Order: sequence, then C-alpha cells, then structure tokens
Amino acid sequence: MLSSELAELAGVTVRTLRHYHQIGLLPEPPRSAGGYRRYDVGDLVRLLRIARLTALGIPLSALPTVLDDPTAAEELLDELDRQAAAEIERLKTRRADIAALRSSGSPPDLPPELSVWRSPPGAGVPEDMARLEHEQLVLLGHVLGREGTVGLTARLGAVGREMIARFEPLTTRFYALGPDTTEEEAESLMDDWLAALEPVAARLVGVSDPGPKVSALLDELNEQALKPVQHRVLRRIQERLALVRRRNGTEQG
Repeated sequence: MLSSELAELAGVTVRTLRHYHQIGLLPEPPRSAGGYRRYDVGDLVRLLRIARLTALGIPLSALPTVLDDPTAAEELLDELDRQAAAEIERLKTRRADIAALRSSGSPPDLPPELSVWRSPPGAGVPEDMARLEHEQLVLLGHVLGREGTVGLTARLGAVGREMIARFEPLTTRFYALGPDTTEEEAESLMDDWLAALEPVAARLVGVSDPGPKVSALLDELNEQALKPVQHRVLRRIQERLALVRRRNGTEQG
C-alpha cells in the first residue's frame, strides 16, 4: 500500500509517517520501480501500536524500547499514571476556580480570594484607580501564589471583609489628594489609615515580607498610576505600617 493509504488506515497524516521515518521509529519500506514507498500489513500494525502508545502519553523517545520490549512498559505506565493523577487534580482545581469566579463575580484574571479587596461597585472609585487596584491585586496574587492567597485570606478572616467598608471614606479622601493638599491633610489621612489598619496588623505578624524586588515592582506600578502626592502619601503609609509590623513582631517574639 502507498503512504496515503497507510496513513488513512492508521488515522494519521502522511507528514506524521515521514516524521516517524526520520526519527527511526518506523522503518522505511522498500520502494517500487516508480520510487514510491510500498508498505505492508506489518507496517500498519506497527503504526497502530505507535498510535495506541502515544495516545496513552508515552513519549516518542521511549517508544523504541517499549515497542521492542513489552515488559519495559510497566514502569513507564506507573509514571504515566502518576502524571495523569496530577493532571486530574489540576483540572479539579481549575474547575473549582471557575466555579468560585462565577459565584463571586470576580474577574477571571484575579484569584477569587483576593477579589474581596477590590473596591465594591458604586463606591465612587475613579476608573483609573479601579484599574490600579486590580493590577495591584494581580501582581500580589502572582507573588503570593495560590497557597499564599488562600492563607492570607484565612488569616485575615472576617476582619478583611470589614475593612472594605471601613476604608471606603479613606479611599475617597486618598483619591481626592492633589497639588493643593496640605501637609496637615496628608498627615491626618495617614493617621486615620493606620488606625483602620490596626486590627489587621496583628494578624499579619509572621506573614513573610514580599522582599525588596516585589516591593519595588509594586512601587513602580503605583508611581505610574498615582499623582505625585498620592504616591508620596502611600509610600509613607507603607513605611509606617512596616514599622508597626516590626514592632508587633518584636513584642510577640
């Protein structure tokens, strides 16, 4: 039979046949007087075995050994089973994430656990600031990873949800900062902000610091989106909060 006939019978493409020849997986058959490859039923059987084994996930590099020594497949099948089990767990996790996104209404590019930190609809947050909040959480979610986001949410518990309502007026004041803001107004906002964070600070004792590189990335993101006075105030709030965390950690130690 010709290449096209063999490929059709085996359910593969002629290009796949040529590739198998190139890597030595399928021996090249003799050619006819006209220069065409002539395959027999033995070639078809070998090709069907290859198709079956690749469908199980056995890599092409391992096929020569498995094809010629059926006992060699046992250990390989154990590894394939472990890989399949891990993939099933990943798919289960993905489905759980999708379900959580649907039920919470969270955007798909943000971990559902962090969506609680977004300003709620109708809070009067300017569009550019809402975008910044979203980008901050995307970056934070990547840095923390799934276990980190779940752990942080569990550690904060109900306090985290209560903070959203408590911070609405503070957020409004922060977004109103501008060139005409006085030092007294900025200081007052920082004091109120830190007071609102106080219930959370104790729960963050023991949470690992994201490190200077991550802090620098967040600071760069903030600098790009915020007004100079907003960026300056936010930096000072972060510095003072870091001092509070260190002091609480020392006292607890």
